[in-house]
Amino acid sequence: MNEKMDRRKFLKYGASVLSLFICPAIHDGKCGKLHAGPGGDYAFRALHWQKLEGGRVRCLLCPNECVLRNGDRGQCRARENRGGTLYSIVYSRIAALNVDPVEKKPFYHFLPGSMAMSVATAGCNFSCKFCQNWQLSQSNPDDVDSEKILPDSLASRAAASGSRVLAFTYNEPIIQAEYVIDTSRSAKSKGIRPVIVSNGYIQQKAAADLIKNLDAVRIDLKSFSEKFYSDTCSGSLKPVLNTLEAVYKGKKWLEIIVLIIPTMNDSMQDIKKMSRWIRTNLSPDVPVHFTRFRSMYLIKNLPPTPVRTLELCRETALSEGLNYAYVGNVPGHEFENTFCHSCKKMIIKRSGYFHIENGVKNGRCPHCGKKIPGVWA
Repeated sequence: MNEKMDRRKFLKYGASVLSLFICPAIHDGKCGKLHAGPGGDYAFRALHWQKLEGGRVRCLLCPNECVLRNGDRGQCRARENRGGTLYSIVYSRIAALNVDPVEKKPFYHFLPGSMAMSVATAGCNFSCKFCQNWQLSQSNPDDVDSEKILPDSLASRAAASGSRVLAFTYNEPIIQAEYVIDTSRSAKSKGIRPVIVSNGYIQQKAAADLIKNLDAVRIDLKSFSEKFYSDTCSGSLKPVLNTLEAVYKGKKWLEIIVLIIPTMNDSMQDIKKMSRWIRTNLSPDVPVHFTRFRSMYLIKNLPPTPVRTLELCRETALSEGLNYAYVGNVPGHEFENTFCHSCKKMIIKRSGYFHIENGVKNGRCPHCGKKIPGVWA
């Protein structure tokens, strides 16, 4: 994911230990209870897995479908077989907590100007060579300082901070699906809107269970090439497209980000195909952010993305019928702003993350009265 965050800015709140949450869980197709694992640590019985012979288990949360012997952890490093039962070992294991503008996620059509309490654990089910939060996403949870914050406590902290949004971000929220679901339910009871910033790499059944508890989703569409996903991310494109469709069909607010990496995923032919797919399978109203790459993690031999390349991506998306395309990671660029898709006049002006002039009135363009897609209240 391309949202940068310094773990040293982790805000230390007073520890608050509340009573354990109980929620429905499924394994082997049978209803059960989510409950604390052995050892009194962060382990909670996982959703979406099945027993195999010889004490092994198969995780069914994401398309990796890791088969684990006793003591093994999945590719995400966040799920472990303990005695023939699969546990999440990152439930309430918060390694980063910050209060950010919602535009930083980025969400541009979802409660602009709002603050979002943003949280993460460690681990990811991808291994992107260009990851900009690799200190968290590519770490073992055991090796990262964490604070135990149970769901209701986190929701209460978000409310106390004045945040209107609770964002699971920085690393991959899918790998802590159980915690995201429980905390989202608690947040909604306090009037706070839960969102995730995700790679979208999840099985369809698990996606349905997760999405229904959220208000908005931002997906990283790494490329429109299976080869790029395989070679650079250790994943595949098709499940991500399935998730995009599931979010849209689930009537949750959706935005897409595409980190444009020079020579790797900057083919205008691919951008054209991607834009056409979004228009046809989702909606022309789904905002797409084309953002600037800067060398990070394992890819340090490439220059920053030329601004003109980002502008061409935007022009291509608009020419293929998308209504809202943005240039990102270029502070002060004209196309960070929102323009009405009907009259083409500016309706939201952005200058950095904290200075937002939102002209949208009752969900409509102040100039022509056209309804503007988004969540404005």
